[in-house]
Amino acid sequence: MSVLEMRDVSKTYGQGPAEVAALRGVDLAVDPGTMVAVMGPSGSGKSTLLTIAGSLESPTAGEVLVSGAPLAGMSRDELARLRRRSIGYVFQDFNLLPGLTAVENVSLPLELDGLSGRRARQRGLEALDLLGLADRAGHFPDQLSGGERQRVAIARAVVGDRRLLLADEPTGALDSVTGEAVMRLILAACKRGVAAVVVTHDAQLASWADRVVFLRDGRVIDHTSPPPGPESLLEAER
Repeated sequence: MSVLEMRDVSKTYGQGPAEVAALRGVDLAVDPGTMVAVMGPSGSGKSTLLTIAGSLESPTAGEVLVSGAPLAGMSRDELARLRRRSIGYVFQDFNLLPGLTAVENVSLPLELDGLSGRRARQRGLEALDLLGLADRAGHFPDQLSGGERQRVAIARAVVGDRRLLLADEPTGALDSVTGEAVMRLILAACKRGVAAVVVTHDAQLASWADRVVFLRDGRVIDHTSPPPGPESLLEAER
């Protein structure tokens, strides 16, 4: 069973002459242990695809399923529970809470979902240790480098039993060496069975994915599986 399925998904904003179509009939399936990279020019609908896949927005038409469960039939509380338990987000600007340490940032979603503070902290420490950050667990975000903060964000996204990781330009604010390290961490999560959707403009990094999907004007215009190389990805994005 695919972890994420998007079936003929469309999304429009506004009405009448001001109506804008962000997505048009998008089909996408992501299986466990698979990384899908999404590429396309600015305004092509990449970020909208992620927000709909993660249940932060509802499609205007079409159907979205996570682990076989249709999102359209869920209440607001059920969607919030799904996001806490099954979906992890990695953002370009990290979105860490500045008043919490690294381990507290990672363990907070688990505590909100009812896990005891002690158990949540233990699982947070385990996630940080997997990413080589055990010795930075007690540091606050402003005491960490950009790469370390992004690794904390990845630990938060995959801690617990989350099966779907959504990353919006996770390497955009990082240098190339740190960016590659972050992509390796996402790939490692996939090898543990996580399904990942990564939006990126970097053809070299996208070439690591199992499949690359290209968006233009809200439509899927092409895909490669596996990608033949970064030069062809740049050509397809134009």
